[in-house]
Amino acid sequence: MTQEKQRVIAITGASGGLAQAIIQLLPPEDIVLAIGRSKEKMDQLYAGRGNFQSYGLNCRDDAALTGLVDQIYADYGRIDVFINNAGFGDFKNFDRFTPQTIRETFDVNTLAAINSSRLVGERMAKVGSGHIINIASMAGKMATAKSSVYAATKFALIGYSNALRLELIDRGVYVTTVNPGPISTKFFDRADPSGNYLKAIGRFSLTPEQVARKIVKAMGKNKRELNMPLAMAFAAKFYALFPKTADFLSRKAFNYK
Repeated sequence: MTQEKQRVIAITGASGGLAQAIIQLLPPEDIVLAIGRSKEKMDQLYAGRGNFQSYGLNCRDDAALTGLVDQIYADYGRIDVFINNAGFGDFKNFDRFTPQTIRETFDVNTLAAINSSRLVGERMAKVGSGHIINIASMAGKMATAKSSVYAATKFALIGYSNALRLELIDRGVYVTTVNPGPISTKFFDRADPSGNYLKAIGRFSLTPEQVARKIVKAMGKNKRELNMPLAMAFAAKFYALFPKTADFLSRKAFNYK
């Protein structure tokens, strides 16, 4: 992918902790397009940044998403890096999820990312340049108890990204999947209101800045995946090679939820 001095970088879920860390690390000459539910909140968060534009979006609205992509290309002519970062999760027993919550989680975590990747990837392919970065999760590589719906959304996003990568690589477009373990952000205000999970897995948790540094460093590079932390990346490989043993350990020894 050819990289111009001034890049146009769009990111969804832009008011979240990881997005804030990414944007803080971007060079001031980059044009940052922040996409999220509340335009007002994003304008407050990034009030001191130049080369910045915010867009309010309900990512579950397909027509609004299509219109936003059209608007960005009309205003800026291109997107060099598109980061699908919007997402949320709930950690609870499988039988406590409602159909509405299941659909909402898939809409935000998976379908919105698929649709935006489709819309942006098509335009990137036409010019032979671009980078799509999908924020998935280690939960999409190794499921654990009480994360059934969240894990399913991330397994699906990883699968889609893997196929998309194969279709776009010969057209000059990179697709990178980011699979972090737990990140200490407000994500857990909803996923684990008690705070017990983060306390239990503290040694494996990541800061937003740690993840952001790896993402920013990978921009414009043909990087297939970013898996972190190292201990969890190793665990994911073990999970794939020895699934029966991994299931036992996940159920008995490492069930912190």
